[in-house]
Amino acid sequence: MRLLTRILDPKPGETIYDPACGSGGMLVEAVNEVAEAGGEIHTLRLYGQEVSLTTSAIARMNLYLHDIEDAKVLRGDTLREPKFRDDHGHLARFDVVITNPPFSLKNWGADVWKSDPWGRAECGVPPAGNADYAWVQHMLASMHPGTGRVGVVMPHGVLFRGGAEKAIRECLITSDELEAVIGLPPNLFYSTSIPACLLIFRSEKPDPRKGGVLFVDASARFEKGRNQNQMSDSDVEMIVAAYRGGDDPDGDGGVGVRLVPHAEIKENGWDLNIGRYLRSESEEVVDVPTALEELAAAQTALREAEERLAERLKEAGYA
Repeated sequence: MRLLTRILDPKPGETIYDPACGSGGMLVEAVNEVAEAGGEIHTLRLYGQEVSLTTSAIARMNLYLHDIEDAKVLRGDTLREPKFRDDHGHLARFDVVITNPPFSLKNWGADVWKSDPWGRAECGVPPAGNADYAWVQHMLASMHPGTGRVGVVMPHGVLFRGGAEKAIRECLITSDELEAVIGLPPNLFYSTSIPACLLIFRSEKPDPRKGGVLFVDASARFEKGRNQNQMSDSDVEMIVAAYRGGDDPDGDGGVGVRLVPHAEIKENGWDLNIGRYLRSESEEVVDVPTALEELAAAQTALREAEERLAERLKEAGYA
């Protein structure tokens, strides 16, 4: 996705890693970003991991066709067995970590993460039936200190779901590496029509953004298509300008922007739902996919609470 590479702004000589690289599209976009800025692409060091043998082979070919001959793409299950490690067996660190992983992946290896040898569960083990925060934590553990930045496409559910994910979200916020939450237009991706967002992390945030999270509502910046919506180059540049400047670039309300202090997010129960912090003209319009996801999250939280209550009653001899 061009928007994500524009925001992360890869530079010549940097290392770029996609832990769910698919056919290599994100890595190719990163190469294009450097090339368009006049940088020397052959100084880039590109790495990707992909679980599918066929798809990982396509990724290698895709990068080769884009004149990147020494990219390293390895096959394997990133969440269960990350392939890129340093000489001491620790996770390798990269300047740019970028991906669009499969949303809400089930059976992803939560049992392994309870004692993860690579220390990726620092903020907690995500639910066994949902790998979203496993991808996020793996990426953060793979981010180089000082220069590192992370950009990941996620479903809106990561912003508000409760239970174990709420505790992980609180930990990620208070660690002060989460820089921005960017709401995207609906129906942008072939794989899903549900609303998505970008989470942007930096190992070192700019001083004005420390202690806060920048919210950007870009949900109205798209051109409607017959089967799939698209963002034009001007939409992308407007969103990038809003992210970099911290305000609506043209002042017409087309992109909502606000830097929200951690204290306010804490008051809202560590909820990152964009609508809590930004008001838009379309806020009264019901977003059915998001509403259904919120309902499912609430039902899951209720079921987990009931199970915990039943366990405590049993321990106390009432059942």
